Amino acid sequence: MPPAEQWEDYFDAAGIIETLCGTAVTGDAVEFGCGYGTFTIPCAQRISGTLHAMDIDPQMVASTSARVARHRVQNARIEQRDFVSDGCGCESESVSWALLFNILHIENPVALLKEAYRALRPGGSVAIVHWNYADTPRGPPLEIRPRPDQCRAWAEEGGFAWESSPPLPRSPWHWGMVMVRP
Repeated sequence: MPPAEQWEDYFDAAGIIETLCGTAVTGDAVEFGCGYGTFTIPCAQRISGTLHAMDIDPQMVASTSARVARHRVQNARIEQRDFVSDGCGCESESVSWALLFNILHIENPVALLKEAYRALRPGGSVAIVHWNYADTPRGPPLEIRPRPDQCRAWAEEGGFAWESSPPLPRSPWHWGMVMVRP
Protein backbone atom coordinates (compact mmCIF):
# COMPACT_ATOMS: atom_id res chain seq x y z
CA MET A 1 0.00 0.00 0.00
CA PRO A 2 1.23 3.51 -0.71
CA PRO A 3 1.12 6.13 2.08
CA ALA A 4 -2.46 6.85 3.21
CA GLU A 5 -2.51 10.38 1.79
CA GLN A 6 -1.45 9.14 -1.64
CA TRP A 7 -3.92 6.24 -1.52
CA GLU A 8 -6.83 8.52 -0.74
CA ASP A 9 -6.08 10.83 -3.66
CA TYR A 10 -7.05 8.04 -6.06
CA PHE A 11 -10.80 8.19 -5.37
CA ASP A 12 -13.66 9.93 -3.61
CA ALA A 13 -14.46 7.41 -0.88
CA ALA A 14 -17.63 9.12 0.37
CA GLY A 15 -18.88 9.60 -3.19
CA ILE A 16 -18.25 5.95 -4.02
CA ILE A 17 -20.09 4.74 -0.92
CA GLU A 18 -23.03 7.04 -1.66
CA THR A 19 -23.15 6.01 -5.33
CA LEU A 20 -22.99 2.28 -4.68
CA CYS A 21 -24.73 1.96 -1.30
CA GLY A 22 -26.94 5.02 -1.05
CA THR A 23 -27.23 7.61 1.69
CA ALA A 24 -28.88 5.41 4.32
CA VAL A 25 -28.55 1.65 4.73
CA THR A 26 -30.70 -0.30 7.13
CA GLY A 27 -28.88 -3.02 9.02
CA ASP A 28 -25.27 -4.14 9.28
CA ALA A 29 -22.47 -4.22 6.72
CA VAL A 30 -19.17 -6.06 6.32
CA GLU A 31 -16.02 -4.60 4.77
CA PHE A 32 -13.52 -7.16 3.49
CA GLY A 33 -10.04 -5.60 3.59
CA CYS A 34 -10.48 -2.24 5.31
CA GLY A 35 -6.92 -1.06 4.65
CA TYR A 36 -6.41 2.45 6.03
CA GLY A 37 -10.13 2.81 6.77
CA THR A 38 -10.68 4.97 3.70
CA PHE A 39 -14.17 3.58 3.09
CA THR A 40 -14.88 2.56 6.69
CA ILE A 41 -15.86 6.00 7.97
CA PRO A 42 -18.24 6.98 5.11
CA CYS A 43 -19.82 3.53 5.20
CA ALA A 44 -20.32 3.52 8.97
CA GLN A 45 -21.86 6.99 8.74
CA ARG A 46 -24.53 5.72 6.34
CA ILE A 47 -25.65 2.51 8.03
CA SER A 48 -28.09 2.05 10.86
CA GLY A 49 -26.34 -1.03 12.25
CA THR A 50 -22.76 -2.16 12.77
CA LEU A 51 -19.98 -2.10 10.21
CA HIS A 52 -17.74 -5.14 10.60
CA ALA A 53 -14.44 -4.03 9.02
CA MET A 54 -11.54 -6.45 8.80
CA ASP A 55 -8.07 -6.79 7.39
CA ILE A 56 -5.31 -9.38 7.71
CA ASP A 57 -2.60 -6.73 8.17
CA PRO A 58 -2.22 -5.56 11.80
CA GLN A 59 -0.92 -2.16 10.63
CA MET A 60 -4.05 -1.60 8.55
CA VAL A 61 -6.24 -2.64 11.48
CA ALA A 62 -4.39 -0.19 13.74
CA SER A 63 -4.74 2.59 11.15
CA THR A 64 -8.47 1.98 10.73
CA SER A 65 -9.01 1.71 14.48
CA ALA A 66 -7.24 5.05 15.03
CA ARG A 67 -9.27 6.67 12.29
CA VAL A 68 -12.54 5.34 13.73
CA ALA A 69 -11.57 6.75 17.13
CA ARG A 70 -10.57 10.13 15.64
CA HIS A 71 -13.94 10.42 13.88
CA ARG A 72 -15.77 9.15 16.97
CA VAL A 73 -17.56 6.49 14.96
CA GLN A 74 -19.42 4.25 17.39
CA ASN A 75 -20.86 1.63 15.04
CA ALA A 76 -17.66 0.22 13.48
CA ARG A 77 -16.04 -2.96 14.78
CA ILE A 78 -12.50 -3.39 13.47
CA GLU A 79 -10.88 -6.82 13.52
CA GLN A 80 -7.65 -8.39 12.37
CA ARG A 81 -8.84 -11.45 10.49
CA ASP A 82 -7.83 -13.72 7.64
CA PHE A 83 -11.28 -13.74 6.08
CA VAL A 84 -10.00 -15.61 3.01
CA SER A 85 -9.13 -18.64 5.17
CA ASP A 86 -11.46 -18.18 8.13
CA GLY A 87 -14.48 -16.32 6.75
CA CYS A 88 -15.72 -12.97 7.97
CA GLY A 89 -17.18 -14.17 11.27
CA CYS A 90 -20.62 -12.72 10.59
CA GLU A 91 -23.67 -14.90 11.06
CA SER A 92 -25.24 -16.28 7.87
CA GLU A 93 -27.80 -13.93 6.32
CA SER A 94 -27.01 -11.21 8.89
CA VAL A 95 -25.79 -8.18 6.91
CA SER A 96 -27.39 -5.85 4.38
CA TRP A 97 -24.21 -4.83 2.52
CA ALA A 98 -20.79 -6.28 1.79
CA LEU A 99 -17.90 -4.18 0.47
CA LEU A 100 -15.25 -5.79 -1.73
CA PHE A 101 -13.03 -2.90 -2.76
CA ASN A 102 -9.76 -3.44 -4.62
CA ILE A 103 -9.52 -7.03 -3.45
CA LEU A 104 -10.87 -9.40 -6.12
CA HIS A 105 -7.42 -9.92 -7.63
CA ILE A 106 -6.85 -12.54 -4.89
CA GLU A 107 -6.15 -16.16 -5.76
CA ASN A 108 -9.74 -17.40 -5.35
CA PRO A 109 -12.18 -14.51 -5.81
CA VAL A 110 -15.22 -16.77 -6.16
CA ALA A 111 -14.66 -18.20 -2.67
CA LEU A 112 -14.58 -14.67 -1.24
CA LEU A 113 -17.74 -13.75 -3.12
CA LYS A 114 -19.41 -16.88 -1.77
CA GLU A 115 -18.44 -15.83 1.76
CA ALA A 116 -19.98 -12.41 1.14
CA TYR A 117 -23.10 -14.15 -0.22
CA ARG A 118 -23.31 -16.34 2.89
CA ALA A 119 -23.17 -13.32 5.21
CA LEU A 120 -25.72 -11.29 3.23
CA ARG A 121 -29.42 -11.51 3.93
CA PRO A 122 -31.66 -12.23 0.93
CA GLY A 123 -32.01 -8.95 -0.95
CA GLY A 124 -28.66 -7.76 0.41
CA SER A 125 -26.05 -6.29 -1.90
CA VAL A 126 -22.35 -6.48 -2.52
CA ALA A 127 -20.53 -3.38 -3.73
CA ILE A 128 -17.44 -4.15 -5.81
CA VAL A 129 -14.76 -1.62 -6.74
CA HIS A 130 -11.50 -2.26 -8.54
CA TRP A 131 -8.78 -0.54 -10.51
CA ASN A 132 -9.43 -0.01 -14.21
CA TYR A 133 -7.77 -2.52 -16.49
CA ALA A 134 -5.39 0.11 -17.85
CA ASP A 135 -2.28 2.03 -16.99
CA THR A 136 -3.05 3.48 -13.54
CA PRO A 137 -0.83 5.09 -10.90
CA ARG A 138 -1.23 2.08 -8.55
CA GLY A 139 -3.05 -1.22 -8.44
CA PRO A 140 -2.13 -4.85 -8.91
CA PRO A 141 -0.22 -5.96 -12.00
CA LEU A 142 -2.44 -6.20 -15.10
CA GLU A 143 -1.90 -9.96 -15.32
CA ILE A 144 -3.92 -10.41 -12.09
CA ARG A 145 -6.12 -7.29 -12.26
CA PRO A 146 -9.73 -8.29 -12.94
CA ARG A 147 -11.96 -6.63 -15.48
CA PRO A 148 -15.56 -5.70 -14.68
CA ASP A 149 -17.01 -8.49 -16.84
CA GLN A 150 -14.83 -11.05 -15.04
CA CYS A 151 -15.91 -9.78 -11.61
CA ARG A 152 -19.55 -9.92 -12.69
CA ALA A 153 -19.09 -13.51 -13.91
CA TRP A 154 -17.41 -14.48 -10.62
CA ALA A 155 -20.21 -12.84 -8.63
CA GLU A 156 -22.85 -14.64 -10.69
CA GLU A 157 -20.98 -17.92 -10.11
CA GLY A 158 -21.15 -17.07 -6.39
CA GLY A 159 -24.96 -16.75 -6.60
CA PHE A 160 -25.38 -13.00 -7.12
CA ALA A 161 -27.61 -11.26 -9.65
CA TRP A 162 -26.64 -8.12 -11.57
CA GLU A 163 -27.94 -4.78 -10.33
CA SER A 164 -25.89 -1.88 -11.70
CA SER A 165 -22.53 -0.42 -12.66
CA PRO A 166 -22.77 3.33 -12.09
CA PRO A 167 -19.88 5.68 -12.85
CA LEU A 168 -17.88 6.49 -9.73
CA PRO A 169 -17.62 10.19 -8.84
CA ARG A 170 -14.15 11.77 -8.95
CA SER A 171 -12.55 8.34 -9.18
CA PRO A 172 -10.96 8.13 -12.65
CA TRP A 173 -8.84 5.07 -11.89
CA HIS A 174 -11.66 2.78 -10.69
CA TRP A 175 -14.92 1.17 -11.75
CA GLY A 176 -17.71 -0.11 -9.51
CA MET A 177 -20.70 -2.41 -9.58
CA VAL A 178 -23.48 -3.63 -7.34
CA MET A 179 -24.67 -7.23 -7.28
CA VAL A 180 -27.59 -8.47 -5.20
CA ARG A 181 -28.31 -11.70 -3.34
CA PRO A 182 -31.69 -12.88 -4.68
